Amino acid sequence: MSLEKYVLHLADNALIYSQRLCEWCGHAPELEVDIAISNIALDHIGASRSFYQYAATLIGNGATEDSLAFLRKEREFANILLVEQTNGNFAKTMARALCYDTFMQLLYTAMKNSKDEMLAAIAEKSLKEVNYHYRFSSEWVIRLGDGTPESKQKMQTAIDEIWNYTGEMFMPSNIDTEMMANGVAPDITALQAPWLQKIKEVLAEATLVLPESGWMHSGGKNGVHSEQMGFLLADLQYMQRAFPSAEW
Repeated sequence: MSLEKYVLHLADNALIYSQRLCEWCGHAPELEVDIAISNIALDHIGASRSFYQYAATLIGNGATEDSLAFLRKEREFANILLVEQTNGNFAKTMARALCYDTFMQLLYTAMKNSKDEMLAAIAEKSLKEVNYHYRFSSEWVIRLGDGTPESKQKMQTAIDEIWNYTGEMFMPSNIDTEMMANGVAPDITALQAPWLQKIKEVLAEATLVLPESGWMHSGGKNGVHSEQMGFLLADLQYMQRAFPSAEW
């Protein structure tokens, strides 16, 4: 029971984040960037499919990757709040990407040693993609932060806006705690120090100021989401709910 919930948490993070990135398709500042973000979104969709397929086998009772993605309600999703926040401008999207990509790079690196062979395999495959994601987001944060006065100001504002959503990544839920104790999940509390160090290095090169740590939003892992989540799911799930089991 706990394992399937943990796998769903990972799947939900990937799916909801990919949905947000897909919103940039046709709207990015450059064609090359547009294509890159779309491809990154597809990487996360691929990861979500792997996790949902695994979760479906654990749940049984006719569950499929599609039913888990399209037929669950808002309170049944366990993604962190960071990934469901609106994109805002390009700077905010890159600030969120840097924080999330850095975390996922560390998480997947540690998860390769999971006692669960399926999770270890998914992590090893996904890590190759996340390494590129991190390089893309960190380079853009540096470029904008160390660019013009306007781009620097927008990048600093973006970092400040998303910072209070980053702490949840390192707050273990009851499911996290159980999976960590069983050697299935990495100790996410141990990832915070190296994560912060990598963020500091990027921000220093970008001539940006690290926000002061403070109160952090949380609740997403337990199904308590921000107001943005309902609107996101309305877009994501519309076709499946309007035309159940349709095939094309």
